[in-house]
Formats: sequence, C-alpha cells, structure tokens
Amino acid sequence: MDNLQILTRFFKAIEDDYRIGTTHIAIFTALLQFRASKDHINPILAYSIEIQNIAKVVSPKTYHRCMHDLDNYGYLVYVPTKNKNKRSSIYFHLE
Repeated sequence: MDNLQILTRFFKAIEDDYRIGTTHIAIFTALLQFRASKDHINPILAYSIEIQNIAKVVSPKTYHRCMHDLDNYGYLVYVPTKNKNKRSSIYFHLE
C-alpha cells in the first residue's frame, strides 16, 4: 500500500474522531514522509528527533504523547525503545 492510500484512509478514519488534533496529523504525515525516504519499508525505524524535525514538533513530551495516542487509537503500532541509541519501530496497518 502506498503512502497516499494510507493517508487517505487515515483522514477518512479521523473525520469524526475528536481525539485527533493537528499535532497528531503532523506527526502521522511526517512518519509517511520519513517512510517514503526509506523506500516505503514497514516498519520504519526512527529516532524521535528525526520525526519531530519533519513534523515541526519541538517538545519530545508532545511527540511521545501523540505517538502513544496514535498507537492506542489504532492508527499505527508504536514500539518505543528505552535505549536512546536505538531507533523506535513504527508499523503502519497496510491491510
């Protein structure tokens, strides 16, 4: 599934989801941009700062809260790492 299909499905799903805000959308689209730069792999492996820079999210706390929200709400699967020298895994639902 290409990024446009994933993004279209995401926007359709969030139409009536009051829990999703602009920061969630910025992070989700930044993840898709990052995925495109990595040949559309799934999962993507990324440091939070890489995604924060693309999404223009300054606060690590905000980034992690939104990533956990997106995971808890079922929009993606976020597997954070406790080791700052390892990238976190982010899985997109491709079915």
